[in-house]
Amino acid sequence: MSDNITSREELRNVAIVAHVDHGKTTMVNAMLQQTGAFDSHGETEDRVMDSGELEREKGITILAKNTTVFYSGPAANGKQMTMNIIDTPGHADFGGEVERGLSMVDGVVLLVDASEGPLPQTRFVLRKALAANLPVIIVVNKTDRPDARIDGVISDSMDLLLGLASDLADEAPDLDLDAILNVPVVFASGKAGYASMNQPADGSLPDNEDLEPLFETIIKHVPAPTYTEGEVLQAHVTNLDASPFLGRLALLRIFNGTLRKGQQVAWARQDGTQKQVKITELLATKGLTRVPAESAGPGEIVAVAGIEDIMIGETLTDLENPKPLPLITVDPPAISMTIGINTSPLAGKVKGAKVTARQVKDRLDKELIGNVSLNILPTERPDAWEVQGRGELALAILVEQMRREGFELTVGKPQVVTKMIDGKVHEPMEHMTIDVPEEYLGAITQLMASRKGRMTNMANHGTGWVRMEFMVPARGLIGFRTRFMTETRGAGIASSLAEGYEPWAGPIEYRINGSIVADRAGVVTPFAMINLQERMSFFVKPTEEVYEGMIVGENSRADDMDVNITKEKKLTNMRAASSDSFENLTPPQTLTLEESLEFAREDECVEVTPEAIRIRKVLLNANDRAKASRARARA
Repeated sequence: MSDNITSREELRNVAIVAHVDHGKTTMVNAMLQQTGAFDSHGETEDRVMDSGELEREKGITILAKNTTVFYSGPAANGKQMTMNIIDTPGHADFGGEVERGLSMVDGVVLLVDASEGPLPQTRFVLRKALAANLPVIIVVNKTDRPDARIDGVISDSMDLLLGLASDLADEAPDLDLDAILNVPVVFASGKAGYASMNQPADGSLPDNEDLEPLFETIIKHVPAPTYTEGEVLQAHVTNLDASPFLGRLALLRIFNGTLRKGQQVAWARQDGTQKQVKITELLATKGLTRVPAESAGPGEIVAVAGIEDIMIGETLTDLENPKPLPLITVDPPAISMTIGINTSPLAGKVKGAKVTARQVKDRLDKELIGNVSLNILPTERPDAWEVQGRGELALAILVEQMRREGFELTVGKPQVVTKMIDGKVHEPMEHMTIDVPEEYLGAITQLMASRKGRMTNMANHGTGWVRMEFMVPARGLIGFRTRFMTETRGAGIASSLAEGYEPWAGPIEYRINGSIVADRAGVVTPFAMINLQERMSFFVKPTEEVYEGMIVGENSRADDMDVNITKEKKLTNMRAASSDSFENLTPPQTLTLEESLEFAREDECVEVTPEAIRIRKVLLNANDRAKASRARARA
């Protein structure tokens, strides 16, 4: 069969991978712009690939997306080249999206920030790419940053490549080390749309005013898709989408054979069974839109409609001679939290909100369809489920999406997913990289030590910034980012990556301050807040409705305190109600969903509704909490 291997020279499939905020989506935008994808749309907005509302708000890519550019510049030798580009997320919590993206492509463009250099997520995606034997092109992006250090970044990237290659040499003996280290380096500014093979001076733009060198490098170094002549149809489902007119769409990479509209094919499912289905609609991607197509050949990435329950990792193959492809495997989840219906006294107050257990379960099941890195397990309660994911952010994004869709939920504090190895409890570890100005070095070392982090490396680039690397238990990073931002006055950069399992590290102190808990239901009064504000900071505003067991603020001491925040001023004929001055009332702190999840302790949970996010005790009654506390102490 090997004699019949043919390649499609006019086609390239490439993934753009990088750490968060190194400019992937901006670079894809520039590529679309320079190949004329916006002409017919009149659409030239920034980061057009970040189509989700949450993606635009947070400035990060959450879902992997594909687009197609048609290139006919000098490097195409008079032909029109089709480039399928996969824009992948840069955050480790969405690693499942990256793994799927890499299964669709034949090469990787790795973007590295010209100042920050390679960071943990860079290592994660690069390791996956090398393990899959994909060629890598390094693009040093943002060369015009005032603090750019291009030589140092190239050196760091090569060290990273060498380190990963030696790690993988034991697992894959046929790895070509020379090919791995002989990677092309392109210098670029995605924002300006410039790229060059010549290294510019630090802080200046490349000497070429378009992305031609990048396109040329992709054509030269990313191999064309190959297929076996005469082989039966093999198309792998790598992603799912939905259309209001066509229902569920399955995104496929065709490895062999031809797929036609109206064709009857065998659908090989995850459980090993096969079913005959018809391709009712075949869609190809052109720029940012999907257009109907009659057929698609090997190497192409297309969408098909008409198969309602198709899942990621399954295969469409030949009816007579089915040859399914292996399922996509992803790294196991590390963090879990309980999601259930809203059980607070204020449940159901929002008009039109979705509050039943059936609605919550259906929505969680729907999320499983497109999110391969998520697990959902039953709990002791019929109205709550344990949701396991890669990280805190990935789970918080799911809860935020459900909140915006009108769900009311009770969300437990994030916990780690432990394993038993040789009879001992092991917990997931994270490799943490922190960049901070030199003056915060001591504060961060102390913060990491309190969370059982041990320093593995420290480097000073001579720019006033220090880079530290730590090995830290994943649970030590729950609630870490808020403290980190406070300690570094918002100047630090922290990112982490899963690094296997180690024995349980012992207890970790997450929060030194206790909670202020409302001891009765009612409405918050300014009078009560003025009397209490010297001992606490508030999370609630005057006139806000509270209930017994709801957390209304943070104590200045370590223990919890029950307070009457609804206390009203007793009026006499000597004093008027308006005579008090409320100008000295400290404004309350408004916590986001992520901050609320970080703040909550083991005996606390977060109430999430479309209109409000509240932190509360799991047991609302003070006597019940006291009994539970005594029972824990005895145990």
